[in-house]
Amino acid sequence: MAERRAYAAHAELVDPARRMPQLWRLLAGLVLMSLIAFALGGLLRSVVSVLVMTATPEATGVARMLYLLVSFGLVIPAIAIVLRLLHHRRAGTLIGIPRVALRQAGRVLRALALLGVIVLVLPPYNLGDPLVPNLPLGLWLSLLPLSLAAVLIQVASEELLFRGYLQQQLAARFSHPAIWLVVPSVLFGLGHYSAEMAGENAWLVAVWAMMFGVLMADLTARAGTLGPAIAVHLANNVIAILIIALPDTLSGLSLFLTPFAMTDTSAMRGWLFVDFGFMICGWLAARLAIGR
Repeated sequence: MAERRAYAAHAELVDPARRMPQLWRLLAGLVLMSLIAFALGGLLRSVVSVLVMTATPEATGVARMLYLLVSFGLVIPAIAIVLRLLHHRRAGTLIGIPRVALRQAGRVLRALALLGVIVLVLPPYNLGDPLVPNLPLGLWLSLLPLSLAAVLIQVASEELLFRGYLQQQLAARFSHPAIWLVVPSVLFGLGHYSAEMAGENAWLVAVWAMMFGVLMADLTARAGTLGPAIAVHLANNVIAILIIALPDTLSGLSLFLTPFAMTDTSAMRGWLFVDFGFMICGWLAARLAIGR
């Protein structure tokens, strides 16, 4: 009973999905979505390859990172097409009421900013060895508006797919939260599995992502919009991609690099456990911000 009350707003968010809740539509939608995104990706790669060929090495690193982030956005038109063709609903219905989503996102971002200040002033905390400078401050600042837009595209795309399309269509078909909370989160986590990059920590990274997915799914169900989940995801990725990135992954736009690489198993494992704690704190701060 308490669970139903906590997720009451989610029932309204899922209402548009109840018109066409069949599982075959969801599975067909995922296949069609992949084909559309793949086709659009080919066009984007053709354009970007020409630009990169004429760029300087430093600009090439920045361009590749921007391309990677923006390429996630190809899933947005794919989702919109699938929703129209197979579910007879608009893409905007995945987000919830726009003004509510924006208001909730703003509150969450303010709460996370306050949490960040508290973490910075609490002694002692560091990464061991000093951070390694990456982009010059002037260049980083000049790129920041474009970088923020690219990260927003990336996180919004993932939230629209996992906490939007997948979660809502599953919730329209299955009433038990365990299904629509866990299944999209497991898929989200598996998408972050990379034995080549993370080595022995690959499954730990995947579990981290699964836990993040569950918390964002819970936050979406409590809020009734994607606003808070997008805000938390944005804050997380801005820190991990634009401020302090790992040197061997996603570092083209960052101001600093960590003193260890993802392949440094022991250092990375210790940091992941710390990050688990930050993840829980961010989720709690977001819940407090939206009052749920």
